[in-house]
Amino acid sequence: MEHLTSLKNPKVISFRSLKDKKGRETQNAFLVEGVRMVQEALSSSFLVRAILLREDYQPEYQLPADIPLYILPCHVFQSVCDTKTPQGIAAVLTLQACEASGPRLLALDGVQDPGNVGTIIRTADAAGFTGVLFSPECADLFSPKVLRATMGSIFRLGFSFPASLPEALEQYKKDGYSVLSSQLDGSPFYERQDVASSFILIIGNEGNGVSDAVKAVATHRLCLPMRGGAESLNAAVAAGIMMYDLTR
Repeated sequence: MEHLTSLKNPKVISFRSLKDKKGRETQNAFLVEGVRMVQEALSSSFLVRAILLREDYQPEYQLPADIPLYILPCHVFQSVCDTKTPQGIAAVLTLQACEASGPRLLALDGVQDPGNVGTIIRTADAAGFTGVLFSPECADLFSPKVLRATMGSIFRLGFSFPASLPEALEQYKKDGYSVLSSQLDGSPFYERQDVASSFILIIGNEGNGVSDAVKAVATHRLCLPMRGGAESLNAAVAAGIMMYDLTR
């Protein structure tokens, strides 16, 4: 156990830098906040480098003795966290590969809102999907807002970050996967046919939808019916409807 009392302490500075993508990439690490997220992290395959406690916080569960533990005054702990009212516990984890695999996969093509990305991951976990592919234009998976929105599901799915999403999807198609593009000008989703038991559902950018390069790879182009006056659905809502129907 070590007490870190200064905002200028090098370790505090390094923890604080994990709020930014550059800091995460430089240290090959990310930070999770809150009782549930830390507990999920400790139960996962991710390497937990350190646990941070606010000095007035009493853990609700036994902390591993072999992980470095740091005690921080309230103002120092607040500076490290992204939330306005942190719960009093956080953890630093190593960024590590956990490849997307399995018969039910999701691909995000330029989904940029952190809340949408996190919610989609949480829903994918709940619906029985096992992995997510991200195009380079997506919101950073390990940003604080995305992590909070996943509610721990980030620790139960595999993730792939191909340099070219169309090329990655092409390979999956060669391996027998159906590649399903969700788009406004697609065929009726509920009338789809010949979807293989292994498939990838693609969710596109909030404003522009699925890119033309990704559409070109798709085996199916599908659209949810809009029976009222709305022209489209929020990306996370549409993803949830489709994922649950595909796994019935």
